[in-house]
Amino acid sequence: MPKSLKVFFLGIGVFILFVVFSYLVAREVLVQFDFNTTVRLQDNIPRRFDDPFSFLSDFGKFEVSVVFLIVLLVIARKAVFGIVTFGLFGLLHIFELFGKYFVDQHPPPEFMIRTKSIIDFPQFHVRSEFSYPSGHAARAVFLTVILVFLILNSKRLTKNHKYILFISIGIYDLLMFLSRPYLGEHWISDVIGGALLGSAFALGAVAFAWITLFPKNNHNPKV
Repeated sequence: MPKSLKVFFLGIGVFILFVVFSYLVAREVLVQFDFNTTVRLQDNIPRRFDDPFSFLSDFGKFEVSVVFLIVLLVIARKAVFGIVTFGLFGLLHIFELFGKYFVDQHPPPEFMIRTKSIIDFPQFHVRSEFSYPSGHAARAVFLTVILVFLILNSKRLTKNHKYILFISIGIYDLLMFLSRPYLGEHWISDVIGGALLGSAFALGAVAFAWITLFPKNNHNPKV
């Protein structure tokens, strides 16, 4: 089976997992788990991390993510791949809005909020009435999957450079995931749902990339 089809079906599987997980969230199966996780994080992480996590939160906003994605796609130098990936990135946010509409999950209460605005986009700063799934988590994973794919297939980077980049990306994602419940912006289930949603759409872009960027390696890829 071509590599592109394997990745595509993996993306479909992750999306189905997102739907199933969303059903569990809608049924309020994870309410106690969400609350306990947020309390533990806020009790065990010192308040001096409010500023760094808030900066990370601002860095993960839609506006910044769009700029980063555009730069990434310009570096890739494949117009069709860029258009498809950017389109899937936009579609991702439509499904995020659907999730907030269909899954009646309110964000953490105001007394749990620790966010400090560092990079201010006041015209876009709206605290949603519903929090599932986390757009920050979805964007972080989407960009990560695309970036990891491009790094893996880069001929300019050495193995050591790739390992360093992978570790850096992993740390970024981990901190982004922790920041959402720690700052009181999302529950941990919002983060998991967002990560699944972002992964599903990113894998769709990667499946398309195997055809447009590396057609010769589609059947027998050498990474």
